[in-house]
Amino acid sequence: MKNVITTNPAAKPAIISLPLMEHFYTLQGEGYHQGRAAYFIRLGGCDVGCVWCDVKESWDAEVHPKVSIDEMVDLAKLAFPPNNHNMVVVTGGEPLMHNLDRLTLALKNEGIATHIETSGAHPMSGSWDWVCLSPKKFKAPLPEIMMQADELKVVIFHPSDFDWAESHAALVRPDCKLYLQPEWDKSAIMTPQIISYIKAHPQWELSLQLHKYINVP
Repeated sequence: MKNVITTNPAAKPAIISLPLMEHFYTLQGEGYHQGRAAYFIRLGGCDVGCVWCDVKESWDAEVHPKVSIDEMVDLAKLAFPPNNHNMVVVTGGEPLMHNLDRLTLALKNEGIATHIETSGAHPMSGSWDWVCLSPKKFKAPLPEIMMQADELKVVIFHPSDFDWAESHAALVRPDCKLYLQPEWDKSAIMTPQIISYIKAHPQWELSLQLHKYINVP
C-alpha cells in the first residue's frame, strides 16, 4: 500500500458531505484490479461530457442527495466481511470535482484502501493507494495528474484512439500500467482491433468491462 498523500492548493476546500449517486459492494470489473472485491462510491457531478458515457445520470450533482462522509464510511464498513476491509473505489461522474481529502482520511482511519477512477480533468485531492486515470478527449487531463497515475486506462471508440492513447502513455510514469478498453457499444468491432494492437505493442494490456459480462453492478 503506497499511501500517497496529496495536498493540492488548487483543489476545492474540504467538505463534510458529498452528492452520492449510488454505492454498492461488487467486483472491480476493469483494469489492474479486475476481479477483486470492492466497494464503490459513485459521486454525482461531471463536466467532461463523454458522448458514450453509460452513467449520464451522474452528471448533475444537484439531483443526488448529499450524504455525510461519516455515513459513507459506515456504509462501506457494513458492506465488507468482518475484519476484512478490502478497498473502496471512488468514481463518478468525475469525483475530483469535489475535494476528497476528508473522505479518504476517514476511510484510511478504518484501514480501508482508497482507489480513485478519474479523467484527471480537475485538481487532485485525497490520499490514494491507487490512481486509475482514464483520460477523455472531451476535457483533457491536467499535466500534474498524469505523473500520479498508477494505471492509464484508455477507452477505444475509434481506430484513431490508438494514437491518442500513445500520446498519453508518453506522459505517465514508466511503471504506470497501460490498458486499452473497448467502448461497450463498440466492443464487437473494437476488441479484435485492440487485440491486434496489443500483440504489436505488448506494453499495453486489455481491459474488459467484466462486470457487464457477468451482470453485476
